[in-house]
Amino acid sequence: MSSTESLSAGAEFAEATARIDFDAFVAATSRRLLSTAYLLTGDHGRAEDLLQTALAKTWLAWARVETPEPYVRRAMVNTYASWWRRRWRDERPTGDLPDQAYVEESADQHDLWVALRRLPRGQRAVLVLRFYEDLTEVETAQVLGCSVGTVKSQSAKGIAKLRRDPGLER
Repeated sequence: MSSTESLSAGAEFAEATARIDFDAFVAATSRRLLSTAYLLTGDHGRAEDLLQTALAKTWLAWARVETPEPYVRRAMVNTYASWWRRRWRDERPTGDLPDQAYVEESADQHDLWVALRRLPRGQRAVLVLRFYEDLTEVETAQVLGCSVGTVKSQSAKGIAKLRRDPGLER
């Protein structure tokens, strides 16, 4: 076996090992990450697209990623923000209403989701990461690429808005 063949075999082995590790990571975390994506987007189809895009970005950087789950979360938040900005630029009116998938959820879940949708994107992202994903303030700041102080203020403002939301009063 020549040295070139040996390097090629080593690279193939490393690629196969990385693929196995990545597949195991996806199997272990995809359900939780999909829930986070849904809370960010409010739409099951968009949530699946968002997670798939974030996982594709993660795979491309897999060899450099030390903490995969926070990396994917940050990729989701950044991708969602990019989509949101682009959506307004590319939006075109149509006379057709899209089909919507039916998902059974409790009235409380629905009311909370509606209230979350009314929050600014930054506050929604902070609340989803802090209280749904159960990240610390420091971890949330790392995922969002902001300071801990910003996480604290956005969290406080978001919670205050939710408390005043008439749809959540009971």
